[in-house]
Amino acid sequence: MTSIMKSELNLFQTHKFPRTRYQGSKYKLQTWIKHSLEKLNFETALDAFSGTSSVAYIIKEMNKTVYCNDILKFNYYISKALIENNNEQITKDEFDNIIQKRDNYKYSYFIKDTFQDIYYLEEENEWLDIVIQNINQVKNEHKKAMFLWALYQSCISKRPYNLFHRKNLYVRTSDVKRNFGNKTTWDKPFEEHFYKFLKEINSAVFNNYKNNKVYNKDIFELDIKTDLVYFDTPYIPQKGTLTHYRDFYHFLEGLTNYDNWYREIDYNTKHKKLQSTYNIWEDKNNIINGFENLIEKFKDSIIVISYRSDGIPTIEEISKILEKHSKKVHIETIDYQYVLSKKQNLKEVLIIGK
Repeated sequence: MTSIMKSELNLFQTHKFPRTRYQGSKYKLQTWIKHSLEKLNFETALDAFSGTSSVAYIIKEMNKTVYCNDILKFNYYISKALIENNNEQITKDEFDNIIQKRDNYKYSYFIKDTFQDIYYLEEENEWLDIVIQNINQVKNEHKKAMFLWALYQSCISKRPYNLFHRKNLYVRTSDVKRNFGNKTTWDKPFEEHFYKFLKEINSAVFNNYKNNKVYNKDIFELDIKTDLVYFDTPYIPQKGTLTHYRDFYHFLEGLTNYDNWYREIDYNTKHKKLQSTYNIWEDKNNIINGFENLIEKFKDSIIVISYRSDGIPTIEEISKILEKHSKKVHIETIDYQYVLSKKQNLKEVLIIGK
């Protein structure tokens, strides 16, 4: 596992949010959302379902104090790398060290033993086992988060559809003509992806001179008061397939909890996903109560809700809940087509109560 990289990592002077491959990310909507947020008067903000931190990042760019929360641990580390971290950078020596197998360490090979022929080749699984255990020994939490972010991005880059929703390594390895995907990217060594994404995360770090904080909690258990709260909950479409984020990215969540991963897997599934858990945001019969409770909890803040025009509950239903607690509710919309979505004429919506 010698480094094939020659250039230095820390070459970037200006910051830039890294392009993301996560489904449902607001990366491409950042400019529109930022324009809407700039009309509001606030100094502190909570991104309550932070995900990729693309919205928290633009709020940080606005020189506000930002708090991030996400119930998924891997999203917590994404926020820690991009939002809480104001200064740390990864050096070339640190990269070289993190990918080396250490003679004095007894490695587990859980991924290699558990995920054979599911997502990656055997030698790639072994590489992941070694690198994640090295990352877990990093004492600086922000540098650890940066390494994890680069590892997450490397993992999804080598996956068809950038997801872990099924056992389909054969899509990559079969000698057939394809009309989708990028076999060159899939077959590129993990080490090259990892280095590339470490350069990207280095270039994304900047200091807004605020004490930004991140949390890994159920939003209903988070006790924090801010001027503004931004909600981008998982949403239920009126027609079509629900996006189960925990199932789609279970491999990243398991990777983050490497030492306890074996306890959380549903071994009856072919793709070894995590055991199912209840999520009110995936329950179409109860999600309206989720919004009721969420808005009630943060009723003293400006509330900004990202939504889509085809969601359950409807925009009108959410607006009526907001009207109970806000003096003024208004809606902003933009036409938007999501990747992998076949639906046409969808609108991305911001429901704002203040």
